[in-house]
Amino acid sequence: MCDIIDLGGAPANEDCAQLGHTQDFERLNRLEVAAYRAAIIARFGPPPDGCTLVSVTNRHDFGVYYSLGLKIDAAAYRRNPAVAAYSEAAQDGLESWVEAGFAPPVRYEDGAAPTVDRDRIDDIVTGALLATRPNADGQFAIPDFETLNRNLAAAYPASAEAAKILIQEIDA
Repeated sequence: MCDIIDLGGAPANEDCAQLGHTQDFERLNRLEVAAYRAAIIARFGPPPDGCTLVSVTNRHDFGVYYSLGLKIDAAAYRRNPAVAAYSEAAQDGLESWVEAGFAPPVRYEDGAAPTVDRDRIDDIVTGALLATRPNADGQFAIPDFETLNRNLAAAYPASAEAAKILIQEIDA
């Protein structure tokens, strides 16, 4: 038996696509959920065996929207302390994108169409890796950045390689 904790479609205190109101809702909603998944991994690490981050389909009178869920195997929760610890840590999600070193994947300005600077999850993660990278001396500007950067690099190796190349170009 599995339980799913719905973490929402984006961090709790952030603007996000609104079903029935936001133009290009489905694409933006899916992008935000993918970015939120990466942000959760940045903050808490990848889920241990026995739990996984999943896309949750929600049916509403106005249509379908997606949110991020943490799916937990009940037996694994009881026998593996790492599963219980991860679910306890991640169950409330994030309050802001900044907690994970991310810029909002979509910006919402009053009266304007949503703005997307990066429309691929790999590019969004690369941006977070660049934002949380160590200084030239190997030190991180903010101690939390080391954890965020390490977790993202491990979970998104292609983005880590892209960030490495960009850093070499910046430093050259």
